[in-house]
Amino acid sequence: MTRLAVLQYPDPRLHTVAEPVQQITEDIRRLVADMTQTMYALDGIGLAATQVDVHLQIIVLDVSEKGNRLQVLINPTIVKMGGKAEYEEGCLSVPDVFESVRRAAWVHARALDLNGKTIDVQAEGLKAMCIQHEMDHLQGMVFVEHLSPTNQRRILNSLSKQSRRAGSRAFVR
Repeated sequence: MTRLAVLQYPDPRLHTVAEPVQQITEDIRRLVADMTQTMYALDGIGLAATQVDVHLQIIVLDVSEKGNRLQVLINPTIVKMGGKAEYEEGCLSVPDVFESVRRAAWVHARALDLNGKTIDVQAEGLKAMCIQHEMDHLQGMVFVEHLSPTNQRRILNSLSKQSRRAGSRAFVR
């Protein structure tokens, strides 16, 4: 397994819409393993393939406290959602930024697992937020784009300052 580089906002590649996975191959399984290792190594709870510059509809997530309940969603879709909740969100592509985002309180998602079997996922709370957040990535959207233009500019300015201090690490960590 390999730890992958995570694209950093505002890298334009984060705005690429992901394509459906046509077939679950050994390359896809290897990508999922690498994404999983990357997510855990960075203390994340979710990672979309778009964030590692692979524009396929693949999400890995684990919102368990012990980090032992990995879920892989391939070609995920939201079947139904409801309620409203506000969550403090962060993102591996937007390091050290945490902001409140309003999303559905619960979701019913459908996807393929690593064996190509259709699975239904009922989620609420943190898991519902995580699924919506990662699915946004697959549509080319980063969570800060849910914020007001003023907050987006503030975050971009802050990231720009961090980038200048870090030198050449401008977009990829």
